[in-house]
Amino acid sequence: MKVVILCGGKGTRLRQETEYRPKPMVSIGAYPILWHIMKIYAHHGHRDFVLCLGYKGEMIKEYFRDYLWNTGDVTLKLGSKSDIVFHDKHDEEDWSVTLAETGPESMTARRIKMIQRHIPDGEPFLLTYGDGLADININAAIAAHQASGKACTLSAVHPAGRFGSIGIENDGRIHYFQEKPQVESAYINGGFLVCEHRVFDYLGDDNIMFEREPITRLVEAGELNAYRHEGWWQPMDTYQESEHLNQLWSSGKAPWKCW
Repeated sequence: MKVVILCGGKGTRLRQETEYRPKPMVSIGAYPILWHIMKIYAHHGHRDFVLCLGYKGEMIKEYFRDYLWNTGDVTLKLGSKSDIVFHDKHDEEDWSVTLAETGPESMTARRIKMIQRHIPDGEPFLLTYGDGLADININAAIAAHQASGKACTLSAVHPAGRFGSIGIENDGRIHYFQEKPQVESAYINGGFLVCEHRVFDYLGDDNIMFEREPITRLVEAGELNAYRHEGWWQPMDTYQESEHLNQLWSSGKAPWKCW
């Protein structure tokens, strides 16, 4: 399946980084988070990507245009018979990457609608955000989607706890305190969606968020399914979350690294 990744937002809550680059290009280790997301999909056999570009999208174009230059040794032969020799191979040689301009001010529904021309009629596709990682089994999510017969399946995840939790007795006595529990009990939309082609029919032409009116219409039509991912999931919305992901990567204990 083609993998559509939303890469166009401004990432204002991560302004320390996104003032200079689009959020999907913020690094975890030596690679942008976008690369890590694509590696998850590629590990599960999905290597045909459509990137919805917007804010500072030229930096994402430059990254992939120069990919061979940045991943190995290069010999340049200068003169009238100039030539370039790339000496090293890399694991991404079977990737196909479509870089689609979807506008600097577009909201998510419009970005998805604008790449419809890159999805063959009738073909389902995968969809996610350019700022979230998980130890998710992509093909298990696809299987759950196919079994449901719905137009769209989102991966329901437990958010990492952002605040300490406390237990309080009726008299005000605290009987436990836990600083930032690992996960909260509620489910939220964690991305990593599986969509039938008819999802495009729910988007319309307005510049709106996919997560609002289109999702509401899918719910009202009984066409939205959930794949419960009980494992690890983490967005990169803040500088602290960026630091946390970098610490996991540098420690060699990154839960999302399946390749």
